[in-house]
Amino acid sequence: MKFTSYNKAMEYLYAAAPMFTRIGKAAYKANLDNTLRLDSYFNHPHRTYKTIHIAGTNGKGTVAHTLAAILMDAGYKTGLYTSPHIKDFRERIKINGLNIDETYILDFLNKHHKIIDEIKPSFFEITTLMAFSYFADENVDIAVIETGLGGRLDSTNVITPILSIITNIGWDHSDLLGDSLQKIAGEKAGIIKKHVPVIVGEHQEETDNVFIEKACKEDTELYFADDVYTVQQFFITQNQLLQITISKRSQIVYPGLKFQLQGFYQLKNIPTILTAVDILKEIGLYISDANVYRAFRNVVDLTQFRGRWQILNIKPLIIADIGHNKPALEQNMLQLQALKKEKLFLIIGFMNDKDVHSMLSLLPKDAIYFFTEAPLPRSMNSEQLQQLAENYGLFGQVEPNVRKALEKAKQLAKNNDVIYIGGSTFIVAEVL
Repeated sequence: MKFTSYNKAMEYLYAAAPMFTRIGKAAYKANLDNTLRLDSYFNHPHRTYKTIHIAGTNGKGTVAHTLAAILMDAGYKTGLYTSPHIKDFRERIKINGLNIDETYILDFLNKHHKIIDEIKPSFFEITTLMAFSYFADENVDIAVIETGLGGRLDSTNVITPILSIITNIGWDHSDLLGDSLQKIAGEKAGIIKKHVPVIVGEHQEETDNVFIEKACKEDTELYFADDVYTVQQFFITQNQLLQITISKRSQIVYPGLKFQLQGFYQLKNIPTILTAVDILKEIGLYISDANVYRAFRNVVDLTQFRGRWQILNIKPLIIADIGHNKPALEQNMLQLQALKKEKLFLIIGFMNDKDVHSMLSLLPKDAIYFFTEAPLPRSMNSEQLQQLAENYGLFGQVEPNVRKALEKAKQLAKNNDVIYIGGSTFIVAEVL
């Protein structure tokens, strides 16, 4: 079998490897057997460069992209592996902010499709080894690696990084990771390795001991980022940047730090990123304050990071955000309610395997709704969503096509109104 084009190769990959994005739980492999076989077959490519490993419920993408931007600005050739993609598969695998080449993917699948047919890995398993191999072949200095789901049994967990980061713990994928925050934390803590320093983004009473015990067992240093850095003040500047006043153990540091990502939930991620910078400098990487300032201000431009409180239009104000679980949506609704506006329109859709009831309970009753769905088997039916929403006092019309829903909202909205698009990465993907 020989693939003659990138599109043919991608058709094969999507067909041959079950994909969590599309079918959910059935694509999840609760062991590392396939990954270990693939890693051996590819001769452990991740051992040829340094890695940073990131797990957590929310904030993984922001921490990964911002650290990658900082490392790039500091002159390191930097790989970045994240998921899911928003529009183009190649977004998952980047070097210095540029997507993996189509020709590399075509050559990779032509060369290795026999092992894929033999092992029958999941989409994420084979994609992970593709990323590791690409970074090795392109001689990166360092790669920032984001887990797909969980940590302990995640395909990325074959690496031995120089730093592990767990952003936070919240209720997401509890059907796969456990029915308590402690169990979910235990899965995320699985990325903690012997003698590899680990950062946990924020203290949480239910889960702190899980990380403390695991760090003791692995004889490694554990840092809680919110013990080190505290956000004192913040505001949105006229040119749409999040400006932060931050202190390190009561001393103001990085005065006038501006972040291109302006969602208020980023305030939880900033201490994690800055603590990581401190440890990377201790390990021996050269990162200056100027690198940090430039990377924060230009992270979207440097890494093509999208879908996080992304402003699509000013009048009316149109915001798209991929927050798709209760903690993320809660922060978004607080920021949305704080905006000056006349009317609020929400274009909302969810995946079937999410805790939709808890998210509907967070949504404002005074908004005008368009209930929609992404073109995926995992999507919740928009008519079913409308019926559920009515139980929470949320009313509006059904429009299964996300782009048509946005067009209808724009026809109704005036200059001083706000339109918010969200509930799922895949809803946002339809409008970007």
